[in-house]
Amino acid sequence: MPHNPRMTAPSPDAELISLIDRIGRRDEVALRLLYDRTAPRLMGLAMRVVRQREWAEDVLQESFMTVWRAAGDYRGTLSPPLAWLGLIVRSRSLDLLRRRTADRAQLTQEFDELMAETIESDAPSPADTADASEQAWALHQCLSRLEARQREVVSLAYLRELSHGELAEQLKLPLGTVKTWIRRGLEKLRLCMGRFA
Repeated sequence: MPHNPRMTAPSPDAELISLIDRIGRRDEVALRLLYDRTAPRLMGLAMRVVRQREWAEDVLQESFMTVWRAAGDYRGTLSPPLAWLGLIVRSRSLDLLRRRTADRAQLTQEFDELMAETIESDAPSPADTADASEQAWALHQCLSRLEARQREVVSLAYLRELSHGELAEQLKLPLGTVKTWIRRGLEKLRLCMGRFA
């Protein structure tokens, strides 16, 4: 009887299922092998959703952490392995996009609250207009008292509606530094504006 290599070689799905099974038993080597076999395809999926390489890399890392935690619950009879992995990547991608939207909304809200404290009325009377001019002048004075980089970060965050992550990427600064500068900058602006009130 002739030898048929197709009968002896495991199918790609069977190999991936076996790796996921091993990961469920906390086999780190299996996790590395699964990553090597699937990362390029999953990275492509993440890129299609989040559209930025750095974000897609974050998504891929989070996805494999999820695989590590959830592999014991995987059932090959319910879903092909690549479909299961793709669902995890898609879910982590959408989570990242939601977080980034929330970051941007929070930053905008903080600045809007500061501006609302500064300029309260929507229907300006002549006195309000004069007050607004004074307050705009006061805001300009307070902004000028911030350190140059801090002023730049606060201004970009509000005027261009950039999230903390986008600012860090654009300014080539660590994310923690950007968050700290914005928080401290807004605190200094509140204090300074309080003196002009």
